[in-house]
Amino acid sequence: MRKIHYIILVLVLAIAEVLAVACLQRHRLSSRQVLGELKVLCIGNSFSIDAVENNLVQLAAERGIDLTVGNLYIGGCSLERHALNIRRDSAAYSYRLMRRNPDTGEFERIVTEEMPVLQALQSDEWDVVTMQQASHYSGQWFTYEPFLTELMDSVKLHILPKTKLYWYMTWAYQKDATHSAFKPNYGCDQAYMYDEICGCNYMVLKSHHFDGFIPGGIAIQEARKTKLGDTLCRDGFHLSYTCGRYLMACLWLEVLTGRTALGCNYMPEGMTVEERRIVQNVAHRVARHPKW
Repeated sequence: MRKIHYIILVLVLAIAEVLAVACLQRHRLSSRQVLGELKVLCIGNSFSIDAVENNLVQLAAERGIDLTVGNLYIGGCSLERHALNIRRDSAAYSYRLMRRNPDTGEFERIVTEEMPVLQALQSDEWDVVTMQQASHYSGQWFTYEPFLTELMDSVKLHILPKTKLYWYMTWAYQKDATHSAFKPNYGCDQAYMYDEICGCNYMVLKSHHFDGFIPGGIAIQEARKTKLGDTLCRDGFHLSYTCGRYLMACLWLEVLTGRTALGCNYMPEGMTVEERRIVQNVAHRVARHPKW
């Protein structure tokens, strides 16, 4: 009986600590609500493409924010590979810049191939730099270290004192996903994968100082509980072009800027007004209270 009580106590304390991190994050971000300009760089992979390359800049503009987002992309790139690339100063990334053109006012996406991390870090005065684990390793703690520590230490040497580091939590695969890592790593079990991702993200936030936390995995899992169901992915793991990507953009908007996505008119083609309402509400709720 004592052992059971101890386990329950540990779980309660763990959840309380994560929620405290989230509250601290919101307190730090509250000052950003008055900002009219924000610059964000992602050290990512295809899951950062899903989050930032399609809807985020447009949503930010509707909320009066001139948002510039740079995404350093390698498909399936893990923390280990990111750390190795930055150590070798390898020009291995496709660098994609999303912004509103200052001359025409049009939204644009500029792609530059063979970009090193250090060059991207030094190319602008970034307000936020985000990091993430590859989706297939996201629930396997042994794949995080020592690579996350090395990556963070390297990035800190090349950013401004004002620049904040954010951790981006990815999501569990769809139940019918055919990703090659789904069975060997997670037994084709979405609930198990989600639990393992949550555990790893808890360890990340406990063992490292991040200024912000983007709970993408929680948002997707919560959206799956709505009438949208388990339809947020287009191939079982990458987000759908409508609700999935829009949800992630709404979440990033709220976490990065403190401004709500609720009531935004912008939505991608092919999405319904009801879907927009559901997605905006999920993003808003999770951004404020990322409970897992």
